[in-house]
Amino acid sequence: MKIYAIGDLHLSTAVDKPMNIFGDNWENHEEKIFSDWIEKVNEDDIVFVVGDISWASKLEDAKLDLDKISKLPGTKYFVKGNHDYWWTTATGLNKLYDDKMIFMNTNVYGLGEYAICGTRGWITPNDIKFEQKDSEIYKREAHRLKLSLENAKKMGYKKFIVLMHYPPTNEELNETLFMEVIKEYSPQYVIYGHLHGEESFAYGIKGKVKGTEYHLVSCDYINFKVKEILELDTEE
Repeated sequence: MKIYAIGDLHLSTAVDKPMNIFGDNWENHEEKIFSDWIEKVNEDDIVFVVGDISWASKLEDAKLDLDKISKLPGTKYFVKGNHDYWWTTATGLNKLYDDKMIFMNTNVYGLGEYAICGTRGWITPNDIKFEQKDSEIYKREAHRLKLSLENAKKMGYKKFIVLMHYPPTNEELNETLFMEVIKEYSPQYVIYGHLHGEESFAYGIKGKVKGTEYHLVSCDYINFKVKEILELDTEE
């Protein structure tokens, strides 16, 4: 079983939101993503989709995009992005699809010896813009991440995969509430998206840092191709 990840699909079946206004590399991005997905992913594989899934604002419109994803191979795990205005509740969304489409928000799912944990995240304190309302959401989201990991720990898991939409730190790679939680629980993987464009890519934490492997998987960063994170031996 292989585990892949991708973020920021920005699908727009029901709304007129062409992404090529953000660069020529976004031309036909849905086709690029889906063709690579179909080529690489087998039905027993896993794909983490870390937010900004659909431009739709209403669930009935977003469902056109979700239905497309549901037909792709693999089991998909989703976390909410900042543009996923259609997202109601993870509980409600999980009722719409079978167990091959799993929507997460502090809930914990087991995958072999790993617990999949996560939350949307938020912007962290920075020199550009961080207001009081940001501070409140930031603290709440950090608490949600801690709840998710603590629940996984209580369930007996010792290995963790963290899914977030936002990066867990800022452009200076400063210590943040998210990084404090990560330091406390030492997940093996942290997977996130949100960042777009060469300048922003440079700000994302990547590679192995203090035992945790960080993966930026915004679809334009990974050239609109799902990224393999690890392979599990299902016979263990």
